[in-house]
Amino acid sequence: MNLENLHPVDLDLPSLEGFRKFLSAWLYHAKDLTFIVDPGPLSTIPHLTAELRHHGVDRLDYILLTHIHIDHAGGTGALLERYPEATVVCHSAGVRHMVAPERLWHGSIQVLGQKMTDAYGEIIPIPEEKIIAAEDGGEIGTAGLRSYHTPGHAAHHCCYRLDNLLFGGEVTGVHCSVPNGIYMRPATPPRFMLEVALDSIDRMIALQPDYLVVAHYGLVSPALDYLQIGREQFVRWVKGVVATIDIADENRHQAFYDWLLENDPYFRNIDQLEPDIRAREELFIGNTLRGMSEYVQSLTKEQKNNLRI
Repeated sequence: MNLENLHPVDLDLPSLEGFRKFLSAWLYHAKDLTFIVDPGPLSTIPHLTAELRHHGVDRLDYILLTHIHIDHAGGTGALLERYPEATVVCHSAGVRHMVAPERLWHGSIQVLGQKMTDAYGEIIPIPEEKIIAAEDGGEIGTAGLRSYHTPGHAAHHCCYRLDNLLFGGEVTGVHCSVPNGIYMRPATPPRFMLEVALDSIDRMIALQPDYLVVAHYGLVSPALDYLQIGREQFVRWVKGVVATIDIADENRHQAFYDWLLENDPYFRNIDQLEPDIRAREELFIGNTLRGMSEYVQSLTKEQKNNLRI
């Protein structure tokens, strides 16, 4: 696969602190195949379509959704109006929500809050005849593009592979470039299951990709290194939740944060992030803590003890 055919499109949201170098759509534009992965929210579709025109895209074969969360998929219906020949592909569990997105929209408001959903914009419905379900290991078209079910981040999460390139969505969480080392963190909104998350990553490791597109954020290589880091972080963060689960609610977030700084060498690089991006990352830690806390509370005492460092 020729990486020169791959083009990232940043989808910055200036109205939200630190929402730069965070959202991105990925265009693959070749003679025999053109697709976009995760077109982003409605508010960024005008910028995305302008970038597609800049790259000479007059048609799209596919719009691939790694999952249907509003920041990844909310603008899909609007992009489809501009490229009506495209077929939308997403996990079977997400198809009905993209066709009739009212429940998805209200859920987004409940989880993210009104300020953030206002910045993203509403979710435009997709005609049922324009969307298909991604099969686990199934081929999409005839150019070697394949989809894989990876329900660790969400029940409706998929990854897509083309040759040695894996579009990983949030299978390993979030990555940010830092001057020295690697910054990564898990992204685990409720309902989180450690076993499911690890299985999703293990299945992607088994594919042996060379390159990995992290939805939040960037193209990284060697892919296996980042997949392995993501795997280790899932286990380490759950251990951190176990270690701090009995601390009073008002103090738990800070205790968990301090535990991570001491025990996670990749998260520790948060101090290298620019101030606004660091503030964004600190905000999202609360979502991961809530998702993991629900999981830990479902464990038996023996299971929790087995997770302790």
